[in-house]
Amino acid sequence: MDDCDPTTQAPDDELTLPRSAVNKIVKETLPHLRVANNSRELILNCCTEFVLLLSSHSNEICEKRNKKTILPEHVIDALKELGFSDYIPEVEGVFSEYKTQASNRKRSSKKLDKLGVSEEELLRQQQALFAAARQQQYEIELAQHNAALAAATSASQNSSSAGLLTSQLSIQSHKTDDDEDYD
Repeated sequence: MDDCDPTTQAPDDELTLPRSAVNKIVKETLPHLRVANNSRELILNCCTEFVLLLSSHSNEICEKRNKKTILPEHVIDALKELGFSDYIPEVEGVFSEYKTQASNRKRSSKKLDKLGVSEEELLRQQQALFAAARQQQYEIELAQHNAALAAATSASQNSSSAGLLTSQLSIQSHKTDDDEDYD
């Protein structure tokens, strides 16, 4: 397999950029040109190689500075060392745009802002929901208490009736016994 042939497919375990993303960039950058498939493959391989070179060189700079995370300044310094100083103003501009968009996203991502309801109104709604839940729980507990009380009353009445019936039977049997004594 020839390493210089741009049409050869990269093995699955090799790192590459997504083909669709690179094709989209090419199409948006050069909308009026047709680009041959082998040229697209070459662009993909070059982009991948550039990213790998830049990231590994940035990592070396990061390690030299005893850092564990590659920071934007490490990437910019790697560009300088690799001879791509002409691109630094554009890279800094893109990074500045990114920071602006990220901070705007953070501000607009607050759920309260998306709801369009004031914090006071949300607090009032929450308190109303808590009160409704407490009332519902109270009613459930009251119904359980009343059911237990009714069951206890019923059991007590049943045992009282049984006791009364037993005592009445006992009295009647005594009367019968007493009647026999007088004969």
